[in-house]
Amino acid sequence: MEKYSEMFMDWVWAYGPKILIALAIFIVGRIVVGMVVSLLKKVMKKANMDDTLTSFIASIAKIFLLLVVIIAALESLGVNTTSMVAILGAAGLAIGLALQSSLSNFSSGVMLIIFRPFKSGDFIEAGGAVGVVEEIRIFNTLMKTGDNKSIIIPNSNIMGGNITNFSAKETRRVDMVFGIGYDDDLKKAKTLLEKMVAEDNRVLKEPAPVIAVAELADSSVNFIVRPWVKSADYWGLYWDFMEKVKLTFDAEGISIPYPQQDVHMHQVDNK
Repeated sequence: MEKYSEMFMDWVWAYGPKILIALAIFIVGRIVVGMVVSLLKKVMKKANMDDTLTSFIASIAKIFLLLVVIIAALESLGVNTTSMVAILGAAGLAIGLALQSSLSNFSSGVMLIIFRPFKSGDFIEAGGAVGVVEEIRIFNTLMKTGDNKSIIIPNSNIMGGNITNFSAKETRRVDMVFGIGYDDDLKKAKTLLEKMVAEDNRVLKEPAPVIAVAELADSSVNFIVRPWVKSADYWGLYWDFMEKVKLTFDAEGISIPYPQQDVHMHQVDNK
């Protein structure tokens, strides 16, 4: 018994100080890591970074710093950590290759959050879809279509193509084309179009609307009508104007040509 007691005491005297130092390094290291991560969060919040991105970066930084603290504590115990670091590096490389597409989505998500080409509530066309942005996530973006369907688009698809943000500007130009027949009164049709545009209080005075003959087509004389409106009024004015022009032209006897074909039948005498 005395032999085991002596061996235990020898072990305590030999390794006790190292264990205490390792514990001290770990405890103090955890406190320092907490302070550093807290400071990092404050800096990112002051920079107005997205909360999701802030928490994600803070979590990654905390894990990395804790690994550094653990390796330092093991070094103080005399453990050879070179092979451990090599294994961790190889594992990180393997995980990175396996999650290559996910990492691409993540980096694209970070770019979207930092540069803000659009925000929640914007009406956009991106990644092959058109809809209203509901949420920008780290790996994907959630959108809602006009018929209330949810679309989840990988962020790499969005960053890899063109992004059209219809809500980015306060005003938009409504581009419309109306055709009349060659036999109709051109000046009368233009006057009617100008009157309809002027009567709609959604049309902005500046920039001034454009109404002009744009094309002498095969079967019609085509007017372009381009008023400016607030972005929120775009579709309302577009649909209302289509109906109003048809009703007004009908009432004023102005035709709206449409494609037609004349079929001529020739009767052949069998004799």
